[in-house]
Amino acid sequence: MPLLVLVRHGQSIWNAEDRFTGWVDVPLSEKGEEEARKAGRLLRDYDFQVAYTSALTRAQKTLDIMLEEMNARIPIIRDAALNERMYGELQGLNKEAMRRKFGAEQVHIWRRSYDVAPPGGESLKDTAARTIPFFERCILGDIAQGKNVLVVAHGNSNRSIVMMLEQLNTEEVLQLNLDTGVPYLYELDSSGKVLRSDILR
Repeated sequence: MPLLVLVRHGQSIWNAEDRFTGWVDVPLSEKGEEEARKAGRLLRDYDFQVAYTSALTRAQKTLDIMLEEMNARIPIIRDAALNERMYGELQGLNKEAMRRKFGAEQVHIWRRSYDVAPPGGESLKDTAARTIPFFERCILGDIAQGKNVLVVAHGNSNRSIVMMLEQLNTEEVLQLNLDTGVPYLYELDSSGKVLRSDILR
């Protein structure tokens, strides 16, 4: 059965500084590079035929480091459909400072709700509206051909994929948090139905 592995990029410099990142092209921190190396080591015994990543450097660099650790040379498809949520006016701002300004509850709603977008940005629902059609058209197309697929993207683009795969409702997805650099493995049938899942640590 084909495998799908989802990995959120390693820690970025702004993750380390607790800032909203979104579409700003921020590099990995040293810890993020080490997380990518560890993810690559965890996946060394798996054979992938294709990899997908976003248009943002932190995801692409994570994938590059992982493939180096895996000693793998496979086609890489980069697409902005897999980009992180666009956080609008919050991009670059410190999360704790925003909690002091707007209140912890409001910031939590902006970060974790399904359909409430931050000012000038995207909600998870908006992110899913671009990520899921791409996933169904391209990534599930490869799965249907029996290929093992590696996806290195972002917390919210991957959350939207997990929401679809695990058939989470809008309440359940609020509790879903994907750690940086951690491979989430799914064994699928050719139609994309989940047969087995695992988290590699």
